[in-house]
Amino acid sequence: MAQAALGSAGLHFDELNKLRVLDPDVAQQTAQLREECKAFVDKIVEFQKTVGSLIELVDQLAKAAESEKMKAIGARNLLKSIAKQREAQEQQLQALIAEKKMQLERLLQVIKIGAEENKVKF
Repeated sequence: MAQAALGSAGLHFDELNKLRVLDPDVAQQTAQLREECKAFVDKIVEFQKTVGSLIELVDQLAKAAESEKMKAIGARNLLKSIAKQREAQEQQLQALIAEKKMQLERLLQVIKIGAEENKVKF
């Protein structure tokens, strides 16, 4: 009867016979919810750590990929430069060959003329 009167006033006794404002079932549900919330927060913190380490890893991989990309671009540019240098060198050598051919033709002409002059003198 006393518990019913206290219950109607919103006061309850717990398992230790302490006077409480909350109904024991509500208090138990509240404690359970508190534990679930704590577990959820712990999981969220662990998730944030995992995501943070994943982001760091992805950043490192992106930096490595960018570095390799720049190396590849540098190598490609070097190859283009070498190819252009070889083309220029080939043109120079072709010009030198043409010049030497002309000199050879002139010398052959001089020798031919000299040989003809020697024939005429005898």
